Amino acid sequence: MEFSEFAARAREIEDESADLETVSLVADLLRDANDDLAVLARFVQGRVFPAYDSTTLDIGPSLCYGALARAAGPNVGPEDVEERLADVGEIGAVAASYDLGGQRGLAAFGEGSADLTVREVDSELRALAAAAGSGSEDRKLDLLFGLFNRCSPEEARYLARLVLSEMRIGVGEGTVRDAIVEAFDVPEEPVERALQVSNDYGRVAEVARDGGADGLAGLTLEVGRPVQAMLAQSGAVADVLEEWGEVGVEWKYDGARIQLHHDPTGEVRAFSRNMEEITDALPEVVEFADERLDAPAILDGEVVAVDGNGAPLPFQEVLRRFRRKHDVAAAREAVAVRPVFFDCLHADGEDLLDDPLVERHDRLIEQLGDGDEAAEGLSRLWITDDPDEIAAIEADALEAGHEGVMLKKPDSAYSPGRRGRNWRKRKPDVETLDLVVTGAEWGEGRRAQFLGTFELSVRSEGGFETIGKVATGVSDEDLADLTDLLEPHVLAERGQAVELRPAVVFEVGYEEIQRSPTYGSGYALRFPRFLAVRSDKPIEEAASLADVRRLVGDRS
Repeated sequence: MEFSEFAARAREIEDESADLETVSLVADLLRDANDDLAVLARFVQGRVFPAYDSTTLDIGPSLCYGALARAAGPNVGPEDVEERLADVGEIGAVAASYDLGGQRGLAAFGEGSADLTVREVDSELRALAAAAGSGSEDRKLDLLFGLFNRCSPEEARYLARLVLSEMRIGVGEGTVRDAIVEAFDVPEEPVERALQVSNDYGRVAEVARDGGADGLAGLTLEVGRPVQAMLAQSGAVADVLEEWGEVGVEWKYDGARIQLHHDPTGEVRAFSRNMEEITDALPEVVEFADERLDAPAILDGEVVAVDGNGAPLPFQEVLRRFRRKHDVAAAREAVAVRPVFFDCLHADGEDLLDDPLVERHDRLIEQLGDGDEAAEGLSRLWITDDPDEIAAIEADALEAGHEGVMLKKPDSAYSPGRRGRNWRKRKPDVETLDLVVTGAEWGEGRRAQFLGTFELSVRSEGGFETIGKVATGVSDEDLADLTDLLEPHVLAERGQAVELRPAVVFEVGYEEIQRSPTYGSGYALRFPRFLAVRSDKPIEEAASLADVRRLVGDRS
């Protein structure tokens, strides 16, 4: 398919406001995709790589602006693109506003006049992602310029959005799932199941088209390919006891989620909650697996930072290790971690997702051995119908320095990516929200080189709505780290104010939520305090406006 046709289809989808019609338009695109089906199933979501693949294009806004300016002609610079973005508000509209292609015919792009195809765009973006080492930034700039230089304005609109992961046409994972069902006349359940175990919408679309429901049933977990983590809702002990009778109780560790894969050759790979590979940053986890695992396995658990006595350290200490790509030995010396596993998704060639929780835990014990559970990396599971016993378990967890307890339905299956009612988290009475950082302000005096006040937003149907700012709870060391983390996402600056691309999630504590006309959400946090960066959590899992309304009991 020519990229111009994809762009035209994307514009049609973007202009459609009805959900069912949007699904039908995406289904039409998938039916007409032919050999480009896998690519288009990802492109329409703003993805180049499957969800399980942590490869990124690593194109910051400044590089994109530079390539776009270069394609727009000698009288346009990156600052002009940024200025126009401040007026227009989104990069696709900015890209479409330029008369691109003025540099065609340059020797470096001798055959650049041919129409772009979807396959070519995918190939060039993959080459761009693979660029590394000395000169890689120039290589990326050249490749992206070459693509923009061959684009019509409408093609440039969607290429710019694609490279910055801001497709904004109203198509999410659920839309593509429903479109696969409609396009290839397959039941929803096997499509949903295949997506859960593969995390690859392109692959599932191809199998649905070529093999139907039977083909989809053949897709299974693959050791080395991460799946989305099962998530929990908040819940009360009395409610779950009334609903379930018996409850599975586990300690809730103040750590970061980890998924461990041990393949038949003995290779160990570790992935974060958002499926980013973190193996090299956590040698302790590799050593643990080498020592304890003999058969292929996929385990779900937490990594906890500990002091010299084995006592747990705050959550942000774990995240410092997650982000460390260099000098891992020094980081390990400064902050030690240990894994604690609570679930087994695959063992010795057998997928266990549909097995009851208690049986999966038994298989976990078989994999790791039944020793001193917490110390040996195995989280204990209590089955009880006694609220006093649950209270005692929770008290022990808190005394040991952990967050509280998890409440789980004993016969529940494992549902990747689902925040279902079968897992409930019960914590002490600390009010927190995970919020997206959408702006900041440069500091003053000795903090002038750091971003120091951070604008917080919740997800909404239209994108993001502000709910407050946070400046307390941030140390000088935090300011330096946060500035390094956020600067690649700067979209525009006006004086001390900075607009940020939504990409980073903060965990923020607060006293209460109040109604307020000051912020776009209509609410404000009272006494907000920075707690941690949730680099393990994508922005799609941050708090929504609906979550806030539910917390304040607003049914409007």
